[in-house]
Amino acid sequence: MQLPSSLLENAVAQFAKLPGIGKKTALRLVLHLLKQEVNDVQHFGETIARMRRDIKFCQRCHNISDGDICSICANSMRNQKLICVVENIRDVIAIESTQQFNGAYHVLGGIISPLDGIGPDQLSIESLVSRIEKEETEELVFALNPNIQGDTTIYYIQKKLAHLPCRVTTIARGIAFGGELEYADEMTLARSIANRLPVQQYVK
Repeated sequence: MQLPSSLLENAVAQFAKLPGIGKKTALRLVLHLLKQEVNDVQHFGETIARMRRDIKFCQRCHNISDGDICSICANSMRNQKLICVVENIRDVIAIESTQQFNGAYHVLGGIISPLDGIGPDQLSIESLVSRIEKEETEELVFALNPNIQGDTTIYYIQKKLAHLPCRVTTIARGIAFGGELEYADEMTLARSIANRLPVQQYVK
């Protein structure tokens, strides 16, 4: 793609690094910004830079946060004895959109996948076990993607929790095997949470 300006070309190249954004879409976005007031574009850039610079991760659950503790963990109206274990922050957003879960979360930061070089030590599993022991959690709900890697992760964590009295469940199979939580419709996801199962019936 031949562009008349190296500045334009560099901006397009940066936008094209975003997931799902090809060079044509990137060019359309850059040309849109060129039509905006300089102050508006400057504010746009500063907002993105500030987000990356100042955003934090909750020290308790590893969700994104403006402070050391996220708004969900700090909310006394939520059942803090009920923890939903998810793979990533997108899954927290997906479950929150159903408005059917009133507990807390724990973001693993991935799932066990030896083929991708991801082992238990690279995930926030130890902090989860420590948290359950310290806070005397009553129920742990696994809301991981229903695939081999997700099942392996559930099995591993379940074994780590065998000595604890915490009830361990998983969302129901309303989510198709091999699917991803963030792409499930809200009704299906809500029903999966409401109809969660004891994990012993799920991972054998």
